[in-house]
Amino acid sequence: MKQVSFPLKTYLDAARKSDAVMTIADCFTITLATGDAFHLTNYDQSVTWNGVTFIANSALIDGLKYKCSTGLEVDKQQITLAAYPTTTIKGAPLMRAIADGAFDGAKVQRWRVFLSNQLTGGADGVLLFQGRVSTIDSVGRTQAKITVASDLAVLEYDMPHNLFSATCSHVLYDQGCTVNKGLFTFSGAIAAGSSQTTILWSGANIGMLQGALNMETGLNAGIRTTISAVDPGVALGLLYPLPAVPVVGDLFNAYFGCDHTQGTCKAKFNNIQHFRGFPFVPPVEMSV
Repeated sequence: MKQVSFPLKTYLDAARKSDAVMTIADCFTITLATGDAFHLTNYDQSVTWNGVTFIANSALIDGLKYKCSTGLEVDKQQITLAAYPTTTIKGAPLMRAIADGAFDGAKVQRWRVFLSNQLTGGADGVLLFQGRVSTIDSVGRTQAKITVASDLAVLEYDMPHNLFSATCSHVLYDQGCTVNKGLFTFSGAIAAGSSQTTILWSGANIGMLQGALNMETGLNAGIRTTISAVDPGVALGLLYPLPAVPVVGDLFNAYFGCDHTQGTCKAKFNNIQHFRGFPFVPPVEMSV
């Protein structure tokens, strides 16, 4: 059962009895893993409701349907997100950002908002769907196809969540790891001779291997990629090439990486007290 406010319930009952024509807007909220939220609507003008303005004439979402059923079936739907090539997210073109993982694990909500002067503030709505981005199926120049799964998808996760393994189960810099990310973040600028896969930089440190590089300015602003190779004091090698050739002077941040082993945790981060691995667990063996 969907929860609606009393004024909206009263309005819908009255409209149903009088066969009145209702003005409806489909509104969407996409919340990234970073906490940044984007509010969109397919209506022909922006809609303000519940203290939030859903922007029109920006990115458009199609295909997210309302489904009502009994049981614990995970509702998975493919949606199409369309946008102009000039539409950006945190400075990066939207489609490029999606291809580079900006929407991984993003929370998606669909609201049905009713517009009427009879409602407080001229609008009221109800939540029809809530889930998370499951997979990015395809990304083009102006649209992306994305599979969204309802929150019941968490029931498909392997349990227990924490497993015994030789390597640490924490994500580097998360609450369990406790390492201060700021202490292992280094700022730099693109040097002459850099390419989409190699960043020439005198600040390259071997500790950045398996870490990340985040572009802050230029055509690649907002793009994040993995550091796969390090030539100390010379260059960083990128696992995935930058979408555009970096320009001399473009700013970036480079972060230390971790292979989740006990030795790295102790030697690189001095964080052995929070190591969540079990390096002395014997390997799996077959018995006859």
